[in-house]
Amino acid sequence: MAKFDLHNNIYPKRGMSPVAATTDNTAYVSQIVDTQGFGSVEWITLIGANTDADATFTTLVEDGDASNLSDAAAVADAELLGTEVLAGFQFDDDNEVRKIGYIGNKRYVRVTITPANNAAGNIFIAGVWVLGHPTLAPTANPPA
Repeated sequence: MAKFDLHNNIYPKRGMSPVAATTDNTAYVSQIVDTQGFGSVEWITLIGANTDADATFTTLVEDGDASNLSDAAAVADAELLGTEVLAGFQFDDDNEVRKIGYIGNKRYVRVTITPANNAAGNIFIAGVWVLGHPTLAPTANPPA
C-alpha cells in the first residue's frame, strides 16, 4: 500500500484556543481563516466534557471577501462538506470531535458555535482550521 504525504500538504491554523468552561449561552467565535493559496479548508472542533443535562451547541459557518468579515454571510449548504447539524453537538457528546468542510469561493471563513440551555454546564472546547491542497508545497513546519 502506498503512503501519501499529508504532512507537507496541510497547514493547520489556530481556530479557537482552548476556551475556559462557561455556564451560559455565550457564542464561541473562531479566528477568521484566510484561504488564499489553498484549495480546501476544514474546521475541526474538539469537545471536552460537559456536565449539563440538556445543552445543545449549533455550528454556523460564514464567509466573505473582507478580511474582518464585515461582509459575512451564512454559507449555503451546497458549499459545505458535511452539514452544520453534524458539526454541532450536545450535552452527551463528551470528549468527541466534529468536522465541517468549506468549498465555497470566498477568501475568508469563520465558525460560530452557539450554546443553548447551557445553564448548568461546564464545557471546554477548542478548534483548528486545516488548510489543504496548497498552491505551494511543502507547507511550513511549524506553521506560522
